[in-house]
Amino acid sequence: MNLKNAVILILLICLTVTGAVAGFKGLEVGNVKIKPIKDMMQLGLDLKGGVYVVLEAETDATGNDLDKIMNQTKEVLERRIDAMGLTQPNVNREGDKRIRVELPGVSDSNEAIKAIGKTAQLQFVDKEGKVILTGNDVKNAELMFQTDKGNLPVVSLEFKSEGTEKFREATKEAAINKDPIIIVLDNAVISAPRVNSEIPNGKAIIEGDFTREEAANLAALIRGGALPVELKEVQSSVIGPTLGLDSLNQSVKAALFGIIGVFIFMLIVYRLPGLIANLALVIYILVVLWSLIGFNAVLTLPGIAGLILSIGMAVDANVIIFERIKEEIRNGKSIRAAISSGFSRAFKTILDSNITTLIAGVVLYQFGSGPIKGFAVTLMLGIVASMITALGVTRLVLNIAANSKGLNNPKFYGA
Repeated sequence: MNLKNAVILILLICLTVTGAVAGFKGLEVGNVKIKPIKDMMQLGLDLKGGVYVVLEAETDATGNDLDKIMNQTKEVLERRIDAMGLTQPNVNREGDKRIRVELPGVSDSNEAIKAIGKTAQLQFVDKEGKVILTGNDVKNAELMFQTDKGNLPVVSLEFKSEGTEKFREATKEAAINKDPIIIVLDNAVISAPRVNSEIPNGKAIIEGDFTREEAANLAALIRGGALPVELKEVQSSVIGPTLGLDSLNQSVKAALFGIIGVFIFMLIVYRLPGLIANLALVIYILVVLWSLIGFNAVLTLPGIAGLILSIGMAVDANVIIFERIKEEIRNGKSIRAAISSGFSRAFKTILDSNITTLIAGVVLYQFGSGPIKGFAVTLMLGIVASMITALGVTRLVLNIAANSKGLNNPKFYGA
């Protein structure tokens, strides 16, 4: 083995070992700290526990009008969930009129479902009942505390430019007789402060008998805006974190045993190429897991299934290559020529099988929802990583071995 090949092989092994150690135990170099993969990976609803709900729009709209309404509704729901501070939510359309909302880690499912599906019609009306402003005129809403009233939680409002002008005119007129401006949320009066003077800056406070959480949720609802359509809950379920954790542990344990079995099989049947394939398989797993973290993907049980399936495809690609190489060696070719010819013959088969599976993954991602999309993402990512490691890493290390004295004996290749 010449110096160049030795350096490449050592670097490859060092990078693999470093990636594996960082993935399992974490790594800290100077100010750079890398957490273990299990702490960085975002877990889905079925692994972390939480709640999902399917909401159906009550509308007679069809075609493009329905599509526009549902997209607006989805955006409002996403804004509301973001404002509630919930992490890793999934909001996806299901069919024409339904939206599926997954909230991993949510403990109070009823309150979460109630909050995200609430219509939240906010209105400011005068003493005659005439609507002055609506929630659409609000630019921002935040939780605040009135320090002069014992840290009473209130909602601070800031109106848009048009709303500011409407509010200025309304307060100017109401201030003449100290009339109230009544604040109504979903047809319930929550505050009716009397106006002592004109308010020109477009800012107001909603006072009420709020708890801190109620005021924060109200601010989030107003910021999220009004839903363009009424929503009806048609399905919901709560998944306990214990069930999710058990599923994750069982899946990881099953995957670990499966991978060890594959390692042993490859070593026994293909010997030196099997050892190289195992190295490539470790690199493949690290590439997929770190890529999932890099893409901020959410790992679900179907996602783990896609990952395991793609591992099988990665192994299958190596098996096809090694069988072709063995055939070439048995036909009397040298190890180096057999490797070159074996890869050439196997390439088209591997490419065809991976492309057809990749197309299936794209279709699943495009037309699937929730867990199906998770399965499709890990499957597609695994296929790409499989192609890189099987046709790149395996070939590189095999060529290095073939050019090394003592490693070019046909017995080492199972032929």
